[in-house]
Amino acid sequence: MTSDRPTIFALSSGRPPAAVAVVRICGPQAGRALEKLIGRIPPSRHAALARVRDPADGEIIDEALALWFPGPNSETGEDMAEIQVHGGQAVIAALLGALGRIEDCRMAEPGEFTRRAFINGRLDLTEVEGLADLIAAETPAQRRQAYRQLKGLIGDQAEAWRRKIIETLALVEARIDFSDEADVPEDVGPALHAAQQLRNMIAASLADEGRGERLRDGLVVAIAGPPNAGKSTLLNRLARREAAIVSPYPGTTRDVIEVHFDLAGYPVTLLDTAGIRASDDPVEQEGIRRATARAAAADLILWVIDSQASERSAGEILENEGKTDCWLVCNKVDLVGDKLWINSESRSAPYAKQFAISAATGAGVEALIGALSAYAQTYFATTESALVTRARHRQALAETVAALDRGLAQGTFGHEELIAEELRAAATTLGRLTGRVDVEDILDVIFRDFCIGK
Repeated sequence: MTSDRPTIFALSSGRPPAAVAVVRICGPQAGRALEKLIGRIPPSRHAALARVRDPADGEIIDEALALWFPGPNSETGEDMAEIQVHGGQAVIAALLGALGRIEDCRMAEPGEFTRRAFINGRLDLTEVEGLADLIAAETPAQRRQAYRQLKGLIGDQAEAWRRKIIETLALVEARIDFSDEADVPEDVGPALHAAQQLRNMIAASLADEGRGERLRDGLVVAIAGPPNAGKSTLLNRLARREAAIVSPYPGTTRDVIEVHFDLAGYPVTLLDTAGIRASDDPVEQEGIRRATARAAAADLILWVIDSQASERSAGEILENEGKTDCWLVCNKVDLVGDKLWINSESRSAPYAKQFAISAATGAGVEALIGALSAYAQTYFATTESALVTRARHRQALAETVAALDRGLAQGTFGHEELIAEELRAAATTLGRLTGRVDVEDILDVIFRDFCIGK
């Protein structure tokens, strides 16, 4: 913690107007700034009612609650103050303006409060990422997973592995430097055994097929099919709002429309794609190309056809792109009554399920939603307890396993110096995971997505 670091401030609550607005101040001049605004520093960690005045002219800005959190026992590890004022735009603007006129105080940048918490050792890098995920969480499952990461699910485990690797490294280095001492093992066998066990534990955490990343990203469901089959109407029905333009004219949807929503507590992204058909219109051709690519990359395809029309099979997408999860949705059954007919091509296509619905009236849609909910629950099964939730985590652990594998291979030849070097590399890689060593190049990437005031 350094005293020459500027004091920062920002609105840390939601966008005004609101009932209450929280303005946070952090840094070496936080106490002085608070004293200028309310005339005193209240007792530590006790809310105090105070009149907030503009130091420039003494005008009262508002009556507020003020709190004082002296460092290092604060969220950021530095002196912090919070002022809770009424959440009107004029009140907030006046308070921020008054703070901006105090010497050595400036507006915070996005994520700067959290970055200071990381620099001062209050959070490691995986906990920072967990906090970012918690802020961005849209469903209960995402919230639970993010909270576990914030409380050190992977960070604590990675640090425990790093300590064991360092202990193993100490055994090898003792063999190199003090081989003639009586209490030093006769060979590196015990160290190699410990390294093998560590290697197996870390590798096991990678064998989850991306379960943690899956919950962060959500289930992607593409609504695809020929033009004018009712895809946009179905999207609106599932999303329970008018998210897509509905038109009787084929080719209305040109680009991919995305809608995010909560399905049985899990995050789902619906994609409404352009109708897939032969077209001479270059704009529609591009939309069809994008539709085909996005549908192929989705986790599940709902292939929607008009119950009155001859079907174009989804087999082309499935065969060309290697996609297997596809459900057939026969729409507009309200127009055909009990004469619903699915041709032989439909029966031979690789559809896992088939549904008859009317997106316009809602008939049969609840059964489709129920099936989607069950699919989501199966898709996300056991994801919340996954250790790895980001590609960065996976890469760091994979590099650690690779370094341990190289060290174990050197043990076959008795190259103790090379074993030690690979163990050091493994420990360093785990240190990068939690932010202990050599992470300056990724800090800006991690913090840029935080909101101002956090």
